[in-house]
Amino acid sequence: MTSRSNGVEVTGLHHVQIACPAGAEDDLRGFYTGVLGLPEIPKPPALAARGGCWFAVGIHHELHCGVEEPFVPARKAHPCLLVADVDAAADAVAAAGGEVRWDEAIPGMRRFHTDDPCGNRVELQQVRAS
Repeated sequence: MTSRSNGVEVTGLHHVQIACPAGAEDDLRGFYTGVLGLPEIPKPPALAARGGCWFAVGIHHELHCGVEEPFVPARKAHPCLLVADVDAAADAVAAAGGEVRWDEAIPGMRRFHTDDPCGNRVELQQVRAS
């Protein structure tokens, strides 16, 4: 699906960036790779010097964690990660000591919210069967 307006054609979404404090990279790796299984992808050298870390989300998308000072965690804005088994994801988050906040506000949608190690809100939602 594409979107056109005023001659501009948006063809997709490449990445979402969230903020993190300096020095949080190992904690973020522990959560996004260790708990959620997202592979880390290398940042280009010029950007790596700024800190933070990037993760692959599926084949075509990325989650970028960028250093921001002063840092304030996002409590409302959030990435939503699609998972094949939301119950397994909730179990993994809980086993790692994370809070699982189920949300049934959208009928027929299995999803929950948690927080990454920096306090940023993260939503995990089950992929709907087609």
